[in-house]
Order: sequence, then structure tokens, then C-alpha cells
Amino acid sequence: MALVEVRNVSKIYHLGGEEIRALDNVSLDIEAGEFISIIGPSGSGKSTLMHILGCLDTPTKGTISLDGVMIQGASPRQLAAIRNQKIGFVFQFFNLLPKLNVVQNVELPMIYAGCSARERRERALEALEAVGLANRSKHRPSQLSGGQQQRVAIARALVNRPRIVFADEPTGNLDSHTGEAILALFRQLSTQGRTIVLVTHDPEIAAVTPRRIEIRDGKIAAKVDLTLAGLDRSPRSGPAAGAAP
Repeated sequence: MALVEVRNVSKIYHLGGEEIRALDNVSLDIEAGEFISIIGPSGSGKSTLMHILGCLDTPTKGTISLDGVMIQGASPRQLAAIRNQKIGFVFQFFNLLPKLNVVQNVELPMIYAGCSARERRERALEALEAVGLANRSKHRPSQLSGGQQQRVAIARALVNRPRIVFADEPTGNLDSHTGEAILALFRQLSTQGRTIVLVTHDPEIAAVTPRRIEIRDGKIAAKVDLTLAGLDRSPRSGPAAGAAP
């Protein structure tokens, strides 16, 4: 069984008597440990798909299984629990709380998970070590570069040990040099067994992943799997993943 199984999923809105299909009969699988991208232009349905896969929204039709749990029809409380326990999110604008220091920002998901203060601190420092920022744990977000803030956001996404991490345009607010380092970090995390899904409109960003799913007009327009072709899976050249831009 795949980590994520999507079968015949549609998301339909009704506006002014018109039916709008943000997603139209989409089916796909995501295996544990995969590093994939979902790519498409603005309005293609890629963000809607990510919101549904990430339990931020529910489909109008179809079924979704995440780590063996059927999530369609789940209550808001159930979806919140699934997000906290099984999913990590990384967003373009970092979404760090400015009044908290780095380690406190990373601890936040564990507060909702009911972890003790000691466990929160230990796991937060462990996650910061994994992204090369343990020495910035007491800094405020405003004292960090954009790339460092994104690394904190990645540590926060990892701290609850989720089954899958969704990264929505994670380099969109960074310069190209820093963006390369963030992509290298995702690649490194993937080699450690993390399941990473990049959501992007940029073909160059999508090109670093071994598998790409292209969404257009709410449908899957193409699937590209470089592993089946035996092609090089390494990301584009750039700074080492351990560097802190």
C-alpha cells in the first residue's frame, strides 16, 4: 500500500450557478520516502490538491488514504489530529512567530501534540541540528536571513516526525543561491527516508525531484518518473545542504 492513495478525487465549487472543477477526477499514489513535485501554473489546481492531501480541505468526490487512514468525510477535529500527527508543512513566507525565538517556534507543533516541555526542547534542538541551525536556537526570526528562516520552518515541519512533508513554493521568497541550498536540504532529507512533496509553478524547481506530476485545468496532464528511465536523480549543483545561507 502506498503512503498516499488518491482515487477519482474531484473538488467542485458552485459560483453564480456555474460549476467550477478545481480538481477533476484525479488519481495518484505517493510512496513512502519519495521526493516528488506537483507542478502547474496559477489556477491549475495544484494548490487545491495540496490542501486536500494535507487535510486542509476535503474533496467533493473520491477517496484518499493517508498512511492507511481514510480521510474523506473526517470531521475538522479528526483532520486537525491527522495534520498534527502525520503531516508537516513548509510555506513560502515561513510563517514564524516574531515574538518567539527559534527553538520556541520549532516547539509549537509539539505543544498541540501534548509533549512535555523537556521532550519539546530536546526534539526541537534535534530538528534544528538536522537543518544546521542548532547555534541559532535563541535568535528571533528577525535576526535570521531568509534562508535561515526557511530552515527553521523546515525544522518545525519535521519536529513531530511526520509521515509526509508538503513544501508549498518553499524557495519563492528566496534568492536563487539560497533557494538552491534549500532544495539541496530537501534532497538530503529525502535520502534519509523523509517523504517530501514540493508544490511549485517553476519547472526548474520541479526538475530537482525524481518524479513530477503536472496539473492543468484540475487534471493530471503528465507524470514524469526519472527513476523508471534510470536517469540521474541528483539535484542541480549548488551549496551543500549543511550550509546555512
